[in-house]
Amino acid sequence: MPDTTRPKAPPASGVPLPDGLSRVALWTASAHAAEYGRSAPYVRDPWAADFLHAAGFTGGPPGDGPLQRLLPDWAVVRTRFYDEHLTAAARSGCRQVVLLGAGLDTRAFRLDWPRGVHVFEVEDPALLAFKEHVLDCATPSCGRRSTVGADPAASWGEDLLAAGLDPRRPTAWLCETHLYHLPPHTVESIVRTMTELSAPGSTFGAECVNAGTASSSFVAPFLEALSATGISWNWQLAEPEGWWAGHGWDARVADLFTLPYVVQRLAPYLPLLSEAAAKCVFLTTGTLGGSGGSRDSR
Repeated sequence: MPDTTRPKAPPASGVPLPDGLSRVALWTASAHAAEYGRSAPYVRDPWAADFLHAAGFTGGPPGDGPLQRLLPDWAVVRTRFYDEHLTAAARSGCRQVVLLGAGLDTRAFRLDWPRGVHVFEVEDPALLAFKEHVLDCATPSCGRRSTVGADPAASWGEDLLAAGLDPRRPTAWLCETHLYHLPPHTVESIVRTMTELSAPGSTFGAECVNAGTASSSFVAPFLEALSATGISWNWQLAEPEGWWAGHGWDARVADLFTLPYVVQRLAPYLPLLSEAAAKCVFLTTGTLGGSGGSRDSR
């Protein structure tokens, strides 16, 4: 594993965070910081506490319902799931990794990447500036790391190519939580660009919201509290495999309770989890179908 020792957090930053989804990134950082203090953490992110300190951030998602109480542990198991997905993809030949809406993600620094992996982080320039200030010239554990200062909800494809992405080579894409905060037409545009820049053998990972449970008694109170902050779950799916297939990807939804670390961590919440509550989101992964979408392969 890469050396992730962080003896001292930096002082509070004069680099401001942008409004909006940066709060979601801080909620995840808060979960990672608490996890790092465990004796055997599922996620080792020593920079998470530094982000919180630099932002002067305390607290977590709004409200106090059962979903809010579960969310920090859920953020940890979701991160662990996609950590394993990305490292497996890299070892299988995807030596380009693109984090769309990277937020405060530190996978380029904390994962044990195989040789020659190039990690690209696409994110709002202001959030990247804050992140770089806190990372303070930390050494990536991947072969190369490139930041792409562009709005992930707008036009970013050409910027990603200019940063060195080769659309003729397989890429592992991750949109961990970003997509469901966006309008459906924006998600369509993002996935279309992602597909166009993908060669055969490319993979993706994305958490998708289950449209069938958004109005349930487990989820609805959280969404109401969330909307008061100006953040919403806008993009919801009933059948994620079918939606992704329609965009060229062979997708599958993880059966979470076959994963020992999920069962162990979420066991205290099982009395709260009806079947609908247990499936309020889908951890979705997949591979590019057919002959691929790369602009050079069409």
